[in-house]
Amino acid sequence: MSENTHATDIAIVGAGPVGLFGVFAAGMLNMKCVVTDSLELIGGQCTALYPEKPIFDIPGHPSIEAQELIVNLEKQAAPFEPVYLLDQQIMTVEKLDDGSEHGWRLTTSKGSIILAKAIIIAAGVGAFGPNRPPVENLDIYEKSGRVHYLVKRKEDFRGKKLVIAGGGDSAVDWVMSLKEIAERVAIVHRRDGFRAADANVDKLRQWGRDGEIDYVVPYQVKVLHGENGVLSGVEVAHKDESRILEADMFLPFYGLSSKLGPIAEWGLDLDKKHIMVDPATCASNVPGIFAAGDIAMYPGKLHLILAGFSEIEMACHAARDIVFPDTEYKFEYSSAKGVPGTPVPS
Repeated sequence: MSENTHATDIAIVGAGPVGLFGVFAAGMLNMKCVVTDSLELIGGQCTALYPEKPIFDIPGHPSIEAQELIVNLEKQAAPFEPVYLLDQQIMTVEKLDDGSEHGWRLTTSKGSIILAKAIIIAAGVGAFGPNRPPVENLDIYEKSGRVHYLVKRKEDFRGKKLVIAGGGDSAVDWVMSLKEIAERVAIVHRRDGFRAADANVDKLRQWGRDGEIDYVVPYQVKVLHGENGVLSGVEVAHKDESRILEADMFLPFYGLSSKLGPIAEWGLDLDKKHIMVDPATCASNVPGIFAAGDIAMYPGKLHLILAGFSEIEMACHAARDIVFPDTEYKFEYSSAKGVPGTPVPS
């Protein structure tokens, strides 16, 4: 088997909070997982859109920041040694009828192959990708690594001149976070109204008045300037006025676009961007394929992370009968069974 081929029990499509919890749920049932996502980082929208936004409806946490939730879910999944295939999309899904134990063959956009016994789709409402702004020369500086739609490591931006564009939580949160380590930060938005926490926006405006950041509002980014792929400036304009902001890096946060992509061709029962499932098992109309989280739909559906956790737990229990068809299952509570690497309570 080549290093690009991964044999597993469950292929989880989507590395958001629901997909990550699916690794734990499957692991507690002795099933291994390969997790794919079209984004470069795990966490889905929690990481890409609002990493520092508080979430108030996670049981046991009166308030928890989105990124902290993802960190905790990754730790919870870690004992079960998942394989993460990131920055790649599932392109084809093939049902195998060759008598092998793996009933499905999935191929990604980067040529990775997953052989799985069952599939759970936890891809939000489809594959996410950044909204690319209509900025001249954008592709040149994307290729040279001077344009970033996600922040993988804050340290990568230490001592840099940054131009951040956008009007939502992501743009505002990253201005506040990167200001402390960057040489200089500019925030560019087309209007003075932001879609972010009022207290944070007020702080940005005060920093602008005090000269601690460049508060470039209302302006729009038009052109990126530099030579040989090295960014030197970001040109912004408002009406007939334009100016160039010094920049080493450009970070456009204009949200993410979602699309089902190849999932739409898998023969699933779809309602717009949702997959219709049996609410008792989260099974789709295609045997062996399940769906959980925002992409799953059934009467009475609640679009909450909490509901997604429950759905993928049910999907894993239903998938277990496919993975271990000849093994009788005895239900055990996690408090009695324990987790690999942790002591079992007496």
